Amino acid sequence: MADEPSGVYGGVDTHKDVHVAAAVDQAGRVLAVASFAADPAGYRGLQGWLESFGPLVRVGVEGTGSYGAGLCRRLSAVGVEVVEVVRPDRQMRRRRGKSDTVDAEAAARAALSDERTSAPKGGDGTVESIRQIRVALCSTRDHLTRISNQVRDLILTAPEQLRSELEPLTTAQRVHRCAKFRPGDVADPAQAAKLALRTLARQYESLDADLDELREHLDKLTAAAGPALRAAKGIGPDVASILLVAAGDNPDRLTNEAAFAALCGASPVEASSGRTVRHRLNQGGNRQANHALWRIAMVRLATCERTRAYAARRQSEGKTRREIIRCLKRYIAREVFALLTKPQPAPAADLRARRHATGHSLAHAADQLGTWPATISAIERGHAPHHRLLPAYRDWLDNHQPAA
Repeated sequence: MADEPSGVYGGVDTHKDVHVAAAVDQAGRVLAVASFAADPAGYRGLQGWLESFGPLVRVGVEGTGSYGAGLCRRLSAVGVEVVEVVRPDRQMRRRRGKSDTVDAEAAARAALSDERTSAPKGGDGTVESIRQIRVALCSTRDHLTRISNQVRDLILTAPEQLRSELEPLTTAQRVHRCAKFRPGDVADPAQAAKLALRTLARQYESLDADLDELREHLDKLTAAAGPALRAAKGIGPDVASILLVAAGDNPDRLTNEAAFAALCGASPVEASSGRTVRHRLNQGGNRQANHALWRIAMVRLATCERTRAYAARRQSEGKTRREIIRCLKRYIAREVFALLTKPQPAPAADLRARRHATGHSLAHAADQLGTWPATISAIERGHAPHHRLLPAYRDWLDNHQPAA
């Protein structure tokens, strides 16, 4: 407290239509409380109101990722330090009650003490675009699954002739066939089933085209926002998008890799008492990010010899498969944090094209470097971004003349 600069500290309890703001001085005394509309004019008014009490040092805002996003962007754009404030704990709410004024004052005092605060995510970069596209992609994918299940159920209860025709087909074949139906009198259950199936099939085709477009955009954006992350083994566009959104446009706000692991729910939680020293599973954090780490672990357990060797060693020590996966997720969180905050340059995407230009095969390049063709292929595809042969392979491509 003594080291804090003198001035005014603000706190804002955000809502859809109205934001309630409180101003406190350096001693924590409430100077005033006021309400402002949740629109650009209200943001300007709130900022001017806080600055009318003196130099504005810091503002604590609840919900910087939802109702407070617009206010957060406004204050950050004019150089005001904004921190995200965690809602008051249950004990404080039982003691002081719950109201917008109380919450705004608590946010202002949290900004003053810099406790229960964190740096808000930046919402003005490529990762924000990824988040928005991912929302649409997940919704579209869920709709496709629901329609696929409805088509399956309609076929299951359809008249026997229609059922025997469609049941052996795959989902794609069913959709293709049903989209071409020309139903007659819908008073006939068979014709009504055809009409229903055609409607669902055409919806499926439209959504499937939208899904392909969204995936293409997500692929390009994640490759641009995190090329080193995408180059890591087991991380494709979907997993990369989850991890990038979890970290935000400003991953430097995460103080260390332990904080990122906690954010992903992959950090063990201390649960010791007396003579008992133990840790329990962290069931909090971003569960989508936790699932992304699990997917990476599953891919590496299936395809990475190093990961398999680690799992075998831990199993020999008495660890269960579930415990081994938890350990793997913690290690992967450390790797992902480094790739997000201090990314190493990913291998050049044109390595394969450059080799093709020389007219040489994978086998010939591998023979020249004294390795296996699979190793060269992994380097070209970005699955071995830190391989010791990468510089030598680049030099070979730079110095080798195209074949006649």
